[in-house]
Amino acid sequence: MTYRFMNAHRGRWAVAKMATVLEVSSSGYYAWKARRTSFKAEADAVLVALIREIQTQHKGRYGSPRVYQELKQRGYPVGRNRIARLMRANKLNCRPRKKFIATTNSRHHEPVAPNILDRQFTVQEANRVWVSDITYLPTTQGWLYLCVVIDLFDRMVVGWSMRTDMTADIVMDAFLMAVMRRRPKPGLLFHSDRGVQYCAKAFREASEAAAPSLVRSMSRKGNCWDNACAESFFKTLKRELEELDGERNRREVRGAVFEYIEAYYNRVRLHSRLGYKPPTVASKRAA
Repeated sequence: MTYRFMNAHRGRWAVAKMATVLEVSSSGYYAWKARRTSFKAEADAVLVALIREIQTQHKGRYGSPRVYQELKQRGYPVGRNRIARLMRANKLNCRPRKKFIATTNSRHHEPVAPNILDRQFTVQEANRVWVSDITYLPTTQGWLYLCVVIDLFDRMVVGWSMRTDMTADIVMDAFLMAVMRRRPKPGLLFHSDRGVQYCAKAFREASEAAAPSLVRSMSRKGNCWDNACAESFFKTLKRELEELDGERNRREVRGAVFEYIEAYYNRVRLHSRLGYKPPTVASKRAA
């Protein structure tokens, strides 16, 4: 306790003077400080090894908040600021954000639904509200298009589809996968942007046949925030999946996206809106 007091107040009083008043030796204080520094360095080295292990497991996708939560769940109650400092010092930060490309084509004459969701992104029950969107994925053979359907309750990607074109088929495939997987009750609210794929007659008829009493909701024109959860997923995907660097062919990108969604995002990755639990864990806890 004496040496801790001296260390805390060394900027205010000289070490030699404090040692005299407290009846200890200056050499004793410096020996204690050297041991303390050595112990902290060893503890930091162990912590860096754990952080490196986590980043290897998650392919460098985690920033300090998720690394902090991962360590906490493993039984290491370490301060978040300390983790952030060590990650910066050892170049263990997650990948930088990439530019996001909008995909909406709302210049059509198909019927458009009102914005019923109205940014009410917190949902208390599974299979009551789904959101969907489409994005571009770069490959060496041209664009590959990805459509996802996300349940707002557990933020799980319940349906998805990849195609080389952006017809209504890509939306139908993703929606039907979600229906097959989740079997929603009548009255499901389905929110999307105003893209022609979602407004197309073929999709309207197929979705209404698969999900009785389906309620449609669409974002306001030019307002990406109305579908922020789907947009956020795409930004995360493009930041974390290194195979989306434009240097892989379509087959490689398809395989990487499949692995990311089904094996990683839905089952492993900690989701901040779910109390840092993966979607599958959040879904099982509510069952």
